Amino acid sequence: MKEFSNGSLYAVIYLFVAISLVFTGCDDAIEPPPDDNYNSHCPRLRKQINTPLTDDQLLDLVQKQTLKYFWDFAEPNSGMARERNTSGNLVTSGGSGFGIMAIIAGAERGFLDRDKVLDRMIKIVNFLETADRFHGAWAHWMDGRNGNVIPFSSNDNGGDLVETAFLLQGLLTAREYFDGDTPKEIALRQDIDTLYGEVDWQWYTRGQNVLYWHWSPTVDFAMNMRISGWHEALIVYVLAAGSPTYPIAPEVYHQGWARNGNMKNGRYFYNVQLPLGPDFGGPLFFAHYSFLGLDPRGLNDQYANYWDQNRNHTLINYKYAIANPNEFCHYSDSIWGLTASDDPEVGYQSHAPNNISGSDNGTITPTAALSSMPYTPEESMKALRTFYYYMNNNLWGSYGFKDAVNFDHNWYADSYLAIDQGPIVVMIENHRSGLLWDTFMKNEHVNNGLQTLGFYYE
Repeated sequence: MKEFSNGSLYAVIYLFVAISLVFTGCDDAIEPPPDDNYNSHCPRLRKQINTPLTDDQLLDLVQKQTLKYFWDFAEPNSGMARERNTSGNLVTSGGSGFGIMAIIAGAERGFLDRDKVLDRMIKIVNFLETADRFHGAWAHWMDGRNGNVIPFSSNDNGGDLVETAFLLQGLLTAREYFDGDTPKEIALRQDIDTLYGEVDWQWYTRGQNVLYWHWSPTVDFAMNMRISGWHEALIVYVLAAGSPTYPIAPEVYHQGWARNGNMKNGRYFYNVQLPLGPDFGGPLFFAHYSFLGLDPRGLNDQYANYWDQNRNHTLINYKYAIANPNEFCHYSDSIWGLTASDDPEVGYQSHAPNNISGSDNGTITPTAALSSMPYTPEESMKALRTFYYYMNNNLWGSYGFKDAVNFDHNWYADSYLAIDQGPIVVMIENHRSGLLWDTFMKNEHVNNGLQTLGFYYE
């Protein structure tokens, strides 16, 4: 056997090490935290999918699979989104608004046929025209077969202004997306304008400088829930101020929502300043629901820069998972995201850092990190790779990622929720192309509302 010279041997060793580093570097992108970060009682995570995908391929796959919830699984008579995968004929207003935007993303990417999406929009609008309404607002839940209200609770059996705003966010996006001069598209735009114009936002102020969440035909304003302070419902005030028929005055926003500036925070958490809201930011859906269509890029008013608000909120949530003060299983820079979701202890609840505006019991929800993709693209992509490659057997299914996971309880949800699936598709698309932001912001009433309330872009 021919012997290697020292130089040849070093060259072979160098080549072997270089190749090893290349493959190790590729795999590191989808590795979970190292074993020495695990508590002994935590289950080990092993790679379950070995076929690598590019980032674009993985994002395509997640969007296509997730929007099936709204396309294939829609309630057939109404076209609306079911509340969850076990809801039967019960449909949800806000989740349907999110689903409309997800379907539009699917049409734009060629995952769905545009003409069929237009027909679906017409079906939804026709249903909403005859469904129960309460001073123009829809209920949280309806029967998809007939539009009758399904009570959310004993006192919540009428109009839900927040759910109505989420639904209108989707409808107004569809109005701007279908901008052709065909009879179908012209009629769709007119019908959506009518639906928006029929919401009596002023009624929901009760003559005060604040909007109220609920009104019931049997118990009036018994819920007595003000839409006030920083949370997921900024879009309500923007649409109310922009209404062509029942606009609210700016004072309703400044005194009611902003609490004359008392919604400000300004403190630092993990060396990140939080402009608004509860300490540590609260659940991440605060940064998602109003901003599926409302574009936070460069958006300001006297209280905050809203891109900074949402990005910093997300970073605090992310850094909290890395710090992991309660030593929950697998919290890390690749498994993170606290928001409202199904839960192994109480069924469903809001999850948030340090139990402020939510409870932290070790439950991670994929929509939290994935719907934050525009704000934290690298951090969210790392979470996506880990969810997909390492939890696929338990977390991935017919409609994309299931709702949540809790390793301390050895629990994976078997559920899908419209309000969690929709933002995944929409915010991934906003990260990739800005489509839903650009489309929604074409609406003149939205821009009028922002101007009325003192918002500006820079």
